[in-house]
Amino acid sequence: MAICPVCNGLREVLLICSNCGQTMVESGKLMDYYDDYSPYMEIDLMKLEDGYPDNHSDHKCAHLYRCPSCQKDDVIFIKE
Repeated sequence: MAICPVCNGLREVLLICSNCGQTMVESGKLMDYYDDYSPYMEIDLMKLEDGYPDNHSDHKCAHLYRCPSCQKDDVIFIKE
């Protein structure tokens, strides 16, 4: 079973906003924002239904990063 190093606190990813140059904040797994029950669903099952065709087979975890200054969002895939 693969684990995401960002979800499990093993690694931090520093991103700079391409819009304003501020440091972006990691806001959790993208799939946690789909609906009220998403954070409680099985992760591998959600990966099959999230619209990204290769994140399950390539063991990638989609994370949402948000700029606190300009509110720009980016989805970053973290290798598990």
